[in-house]
Amino acid sequence: MERENSLRDRLIDVGVDLVMTEGTGSLGLREIARRAGVSHGAPRRYFPTHHSLLSAIAHRGLADLKDRFTAVTSGIPSARGQLEALGKAYIGYALEFRGMFELLLRHDLLDSRQNASDQPRLRELTLPLFGTIVELVARHREEDKVALRPGTTRDLPPPEISAGLLWSNLHGIAQLWAWGSLPLALGTAGTAGTGSGDDGVLDTLVATALDTHLGPVNP
Repeated sequence: MERENSLRDRLIDVGVDLVMTEGTGSLGLREIARRAGVSHGAPRRYFPTHHSLLSAIAHRGLADLKDRFTAVTSGIPSARGQLEALGKAYIGYALEFRGMFELLLRHDLLDSRQNASDQPRLRELTLPLFGTIVELVARHREEDKVALRPGTTRDLPPPEISAGLLWSNLHGIAQLWAWGSLPLALGTAGTAGTGSGDDGVLDTLVATALDTHLGPVNP
């Protein structure tokens, strides 16, 4: 059984390496088998469909993204500060690991069914990540309420809606920047990545997205 699990993990390792270096178009069962040094039929023992293989690879990416979120928010006391750190990490991941980022949230391409007893379904990974954003939006509102002047109120949508809009905004920034469309529209020197002053522009975009969906920072 240990040898079986080792081969399964090796196939996933090869798939992760392929998606990181060559994108999702390279993720065929036969190519992964070739690079893993096994027969073309070997992956079928663990991944009966192409979708199930993509899902196993996506699990790795989501777990990595979750670890990155935990690392960047550690030690930040305010919910807004954590949301800003999450936004920067999300866009940074998208630009550094474009192939994996494109795969992660394409549930139309992935098999969300449980494929192994030790492997949670994709929805059980992505929903908690979104739940973290919702929780932080709700906590920010409580912190913001304390900071508001007495008698000042804001008419806000439910935290889930604000979190969904914020996530959509960050995702759109990441995709449009990776494609080169947003740098072109803004007249920056950036291409599909960061560097040459791009980080400052991206930080401004993240901060503005937070202002849009959470309200401006209280003086």
